[in-house]
Amino acid sequence: MNFQSITFAGHSAVFVQADGFTAAIDPWLDNPLCPAALKDPASLDLIALTHGHADHASNVLALANKTGAMVAATYELLMVLVREGLPEGQIIPMNKGGCVTHKGVTISLVHALHSNSYDTATGTVYAGEACGVVLKDGTHSIYHAGDTALFSDMKLIREVHAPTVALLPIGDRFTMGPKDAARAAAIIGAPTIIPIHHSTFPLLSGTPEEFIKACGDLPVVVRTLAPGEALTF
Repeated sequence: MNFQSITFAGHSAVFVQADGFTAAIDPWLDNPLCPAALKDPASLDLIALTHGHADHASNVLALANKTGAMVAATYELLMVLVREGLPEGQIIPMNKGGCVTHKGVTISLVHALHSNSYDTATGTVYAGEACGVVLKDGTHSIYHAGDTALFSDMKLIREVHAPTVALLPIGDRFTMGPKDAARAAAIIGAPTIIPIHHSTFPLLSGTPEEFIKACGDLPVVVRTLAPGEALTF
C-alpha cells in the first residue's frame, strides 16, 4: 500500500488515494466549495472522522450506506451514528492513542482541543471528545488535525507519528487562526502543510495568505489546494 494523492474537497474534507484504496477524512461534501465531481464518490473503503459536528460528519451516514465504507471514529461518536442508522458491521471503534490497520492503512486517533457533538433527528447530543486523525501507509504519515486549538503536546504527534503531510485548520474563531496554525506547523515539523477549514463562510476569517506569511522562514512547504486539487506523492 502506497499513498498516491490527497485531494481537497473544500472546508476540511479530503480524500486520500492509494493503490485501489480510497479514504475520506471528514467528508462533508455538501460544503459550498466542494466541486460537483467530488460530491458523490462511487466507492470508499474508509471514512475517518475527527468529530461529529455537521460541517465534518453530516454526510457520513449517506456515504457509508451507499459505499459500504468502514467508519473509524471514537467509540462515543460511532454509537451515536449506529443509533442513527450506521450498520454495526461497518464501524471501527477507536479512541485517542490507539491504532487499527484496515486494508494496509494504519489509522491512529490523536489529541485535539475542540468540542464534539452530533445533530440527530431529535436534537444535538454529546459525542465524546474531538480528535485528530493520522493515516500511515508504511512510508508516508498524513496528519489531519480536525478542528483544534494550538496545544503544546503537538510535539508528541511529531515524535510518535512523524507526519510527512499535515492538514491544519487556519480559519480562526472555531479553530486556530493563521498565527497559531503557523506555530503548530513549527511544532509538528511536517515538511508539507495543507491549510484547511478556511474560506467556506465569512465567519472563517483566516486566510491561506495570512498563514503563509505567519510561517515566515519555517522549513515547510505550504500547499494551498483549491477545492478539487490534489497533492501527489
